[in-house]
Amino acid sequence: MALFSKKEPVALDLQSISTLLSEGSMLDGNLRAPAFARIDGQVTGDVMVDEGLILGEKGSIHGNVITKEIFIYGTVTGNIQASSIEIKSTGKVSGEIRTQTLSVENGAIYNGTLSMTQNSKLAQSQKLSKQYEPKMIEV
Repeated sequence: MALFSKKEPVALDLQSISTLLSEGSMLDGNLRAPAFARIDGQVTGDVMVDEGLILGEKGSIHGNVITKEIFIYGTVTGNIQASSIEIKSTGKVSGEIRTQTLSVENGAIYNGTLSMTQNSKLAQSQKLSKQYEPKMIEV
């Protein structure tokens, strides 16, 4: 038995959610969340989540998204910057994607441009994004 064993990372869809925008909710403005978030409502504005984001089937974002990892079951109209992106079969994305890894299920819709980068390049571009980020509403 090892006292200091290395913990395996927990998948985003198994993480506890610290921020939730439920179905039927609408947010006009930018959203910033410090950990893991789930959006089942509608956001009109930019979304920045430090750790990870799940966009539910009824969820939609009309704005840019910056996060570490994202599962998209709903609709994004805007640019996405994340280390890992999964567009599920019900997902729809229109805009530029900048990522290290991309997974697209059969039935998903993606219209836009794709840039795939290595770890250091994406980390540097995220630092630049933080310098020029708009004011966000803390939730």
